Amino acid sequence: MNMQPQLLAGAWQAPREPAGHYRAENPATGEAIGPAFPLCGAADVEAALAAATEAATALADTPPARIADFLDAYAQAIDNDAETLVALAHAETALPAETRLAKVELPRTTRQLRLAAQAVREFAWTSPTIDTAAGLRSHFAPLGKPVAVFGPNNFPLAFNAVAGSDFASAIAARNPVIAKAHPSHPATCERLAQLAHRAILDTGLPAATLQLLYGYDRTLGLRMAGDARLGALGFTGSRAGGMALKTAADAAGVPAYLEMSSINPVFLLPGALAERGAALAEEFFASCTAGSGQFCTNPGLVIVPDDASGDTFVADALARFEAAAPGVLFSRGVMDGLQEAVDALQGAGATCLVGGHSAGPGYRFQPTLLQVNARDFIERSDELQREAFGPVSLLVRVSGETETLALIAQLEGNLTGTVYSAADGRDDATLARVCHALRPRVGRLIANRMPTGVAVSAAMNHGGPWPSTGHPGFTAVGMPSAIRRFAALHCYDHLADALLPPELRDRNPGGVARLVDGQWRSDDVSASA
Repeated sequence: MNMQPQLLAGAWQAPREPAGHYRAENPATGEAIGPAFPLCGAADVEAALAAATEAATALADTPPARIADFLDAYAQAIDNDAETLVALAHAETALPAETRLAKVELPRTTRQLRLAAQAVREFAWTSPTIDTAAGLRSHFAPLGKPVAVFGPNNFPLAFNAVAGSDFASAIAARNPVIAKAHPSHPATCERLAQLAHRAILDTGLPAATLQLLYGYDRTLGLRMAGDARLGALGFTGSRAGGMALKTAADAAGVPAYLEMSSINPVFLLPGALAERGAALAEEFFASCTAGSGQFCTNPGLVIVPDDASGDTFVADALARFEAAAPGVLFSRGVMDGLQEAVDALQGAGATCLVGGHSAGPGYRFQPTLLQVNARDFIERSDELQREAFGPVSLLVRVSGETETLALIAQLEGNLTGTVYSAADGRDDATLARVCHALRPRVGRLIANRMPTGVAVSAAMNHGGPWPSTGHPGFTAVGMPSAIRRFAALHCYDHLADALLPPELRDRNPGGVARLVDGQWRSDDVSASA
């Protein structure tokens, strides 16, 4: 069978030993679309690792300005190709072409790339630090090894393995990328890789800066994750998938940066409900069903007072969910996984108020609300904190602050935690105690906003405590912090000035901001200062 070529060793080429093939599907109909893409064998994985390893040294020695030029050129190529990319992503994911892909996700993708370029030019991600008295100088530097990137299904552009934050961060740190296309949008990945490859050649980066594999079986994926030639891996997806990769990577000493499951608890305090309950019901419904609920920041757990205002909120939300059309999911696998999660939540004691089932044509699921009381949630918190990836949320009814704090004590780590409080201050005392208890359990603590949006900002933390991520010390969004995931801290002890990296030398003609003897400065320094 004719299959699309892979990007290996700086060229588009046929797979060496294909282990099968697949085609994308239109989620709205369930029908196969587009060309066949290869599932590669061991020879292709080895070729990708070998080519990327060879490119790593050359890329680490590449002038940062050239890296920044590539990131900017690639961003411009994506902007120029927006119509084609949006059409491909829409066909493969059924995400709204204009309102989501063209107006939100594609601009976010190019903004990330340009912010990465800016961080490269300013050396912002390297954190140059100089101690003149001790003769020590340090900064973050390339790993000298390739980074494997496993992109998710829910952001075909902004988190794509060949365009998203993991890709931009790894390249900004001057590491080659081995990208695994997601089977939900292979043609989109292919088109992005074509644009990236052209920009790589045009800006003079090593031709093997990027490798693209469309897929392989689980055994090969784990073998690559556990290959010591890798410098790191970035993964966004399920807890099961992330943990399997982490186990393999840990055995080889490969750092694994994982974004996994999160239910993003939302606390509605009594004063907020009394003040604006109907508006909160609408905000909640819009957030839970946006993108058919296929966001890692979907409000999957909502804590509602067990009183009259809570009853009114639940009734308002229920009416909106009952009137909503089924949401289109990315694939049959997502639909089946969502059904399994909903069934498991009911098996653990939750009551289904509306929805709870798939619907045709294609891969659709009815917006779903489940409910449980706080006592049962606390007793079976392990089972009732299961992520349901889709337009689904579990309402937990609580009786007062004491029960609310007891519930928080049972929460796993999450990407976000939200607290809604009254504008007139009547909730302030409870708000302070809830925020204090919730703070160590979430990466981003949010006031009076649903968690769905993730701003592309240097101050953003798109990470969180276990098991939302592999560890709480990194963010997958926001330059320059995201770049440092794929960097090594290099220290120089009394090395001659000429042997130091440019941003650590005495002279500082570029005016790079450096931490010199405890103070941020951008002027020249003297070793004897």
